[in-house]
Amino acid sequence: MSPTLVRHQLPNTGAMRGDGPAAPAGARERARDWAEIQERMLVPLYEAAYDRLGVGPGTRLLALGCGSGLALLLAAARGAQVSGVDADECRLELARERLTPEGMPDATRLVSGGLADAAPEDTAFTVVTAFHPVGCGGGPEELAGSLTAAAALAERGSAVVLGGWGPVERCATTGVLRVAQRLAEPAAAFGAGWRLAGRDDLEELADRAGLRPDGSGRVSCPFGYADLASAVRGMLSTGLFDAALEVAGARLVEKELTEALHPYRRPDGTVWMPNVFRYLIARTR
Repeated sequence: MSPTLVRHQLPNTGAMRGDGPAAPAGARERARDWAEIQERMLVPLYEAAYDRLGVGPGTRLLALGCGSGLALLLAAARGAQVSGVDADECRLELARERLTPEGMPDATRLVSGGLADAAPEDTAFTVVTAFHPVGCGGGPEELAGSLTAAAALAERGSAVVLGGWGPVERCATTGVLRVAQRLAEPAAAFGAGWRLAGRDDLEELADRAGLRPDGSGRVSCPFGYADLASAVRGMLSTGLFDAALEVAGARLVEKELTEALHPYRRPDGTVWMPNVFRYLIARTR
């Protein structure tokens, strides 16, 4: 089954939005760093959710904020039919490279338009995922609106998986992300940047979207890098530093980020930050 990838205005971090002008080189580089360095850090979260739901042949999965498509690729390898939606055109292009079989016209793979265009013909989704952690872009109302629209395309009782950071004391990366929070303070009043995760963030989001909670879990997702340079590139690729970059500039952000990463550098030069992520499984009504 061919995956469907759709450009759509969903809350996400990235320099390209929808069908706007060509992305600057910096945005393309960060998207590539996300795909090559950072995205794999969340594989344990993806796999835990897929294992719990039994994702496989017969699953019709819609990924909100699909990024460069690694979670979709893992689901497709299990036999699922997958569709992806993202606002970041640079990441979406990389997802298309990963998921599009060679020799087929692009028009059969990528549909430009609204969320409804992601739905398989004459069928409904059975699983919806929103792995992008709550608190990493987009307000609660915006996130809830996207989930509500996606739930309308799913069968009744379908699973909706929401991802988020675990307890602050169990996420080493929290200290590093506070650099982004501090440097972006002038923009914080407008909802930019990153915020600490709340204990009930996922449940509150599910409630706003009219979903019924049906279980949750925690997963170890350590962030590991070959060296400090890779760690800086990986962290900047998340989009969580975009507001800080805009306010403080690249040189200061990279300097302070490097300093914040030093405590997690090992004797062999690698960087290792243990983290716990949380997921909530909710059901459409």
